Amino acid sequence: MATNLAIDDGLISEAKRIGNHRTKKDAVTAALEEYIQHRKQLLILELQGKIEYDPGYDHKKLRRSRER
Repeated sequence: MATNLAIDDGLISEAKRIGNHRTKKDAVTAALEEYIQHRKQLLILELQGKIEYDPGYDHKKLRRSRER
């Protein structure tokens, strides 16, 4: 999908240099992927303290049963 964006040339140049990207498209794609990953991590962090765990769950027992 072709899209025209007005992006600061200095930012693009620095992103290409730091990320060792050959093209503007590569730099923008990498930046978007990192942005999405970061936002997903923030969503996961919001779950801290909100998930209740089963106190009877024995992960070691489950692991041993899978090794057989």
